[in-house]
Amino acid sequence: MNGLFVTFEGGEGAGKSSMLNAIGKELSEEGYQVLETREPGGIEIAEKIRHVILDTSHTAMDARTEALLYAAARRQHLVEKVVPALQEGKIVLCDRFIDSSLAYQGYARGLGMDEVYKVNDFAIEHCMPELTLLFDIEPSEGLSRIAANKGREQNRLDLEEIDFHQKVHDAYHQLAGKYPNRIKVINAGQPFDKVKTAAYQVLRTRLPAAK
Repeated sequence: MNGLFVTFEGGEGAGKSSMLNAIGKELSEEGYQVLETREPGGIEIAEKIRHVILDTSHTAMDARTEALLYAAARRQHLVEKVVPALQEGKIVLCDRFIDSSLAYQGYARGLGMDEVYKVNDFAIEHCMPELTLLFDIEPSEGLSRIAANKGREQNRLDLEEIDFHQKVHDAYHQLAGKYPNRIKVINAGQPFDKVKTAAYQVLRTRLPAAK
């Protein structure tokens, strides 16, 4: 595939979604063909699965059910939207991907990162991002940002205790240590412009020469 697959990861309140939009706009202004998307979601089927997963009334959802739903949404999103865009030579910026499942369901839910990886590898058929930008922030600060942002939708994961979010944070650091060539850690506790500059500098090292 001729395109570039870049994923944006981080705990709740890390600002990755806003950063994705800002970087996507800058890339487009520079003449690159860009596709911005998200997980779970991005297409009709996956958005419906997203609603089921994140519905705050679904507190009885089993951890394995949650992991399988994420993998199902990921599969459909990948084959229907991401892969075609990469084949067209576009830069795909995706808000969350497999690392989220490894951190949230594999580690924080206690299912095991290896076990969750196996399920997701079946779903994605080894189609991994070339670059993952991990926006790193202390869980307490991220949750404080969410509380202050009245316009943000509340989802089921926001209802988890701080210990859960700390496990997610720890898992991301484990993944960054395991895959240092792919996962690049960005200090998301800085002012927005500094975070954007740091992230864009990393992304530039992977950008294709032709636009």
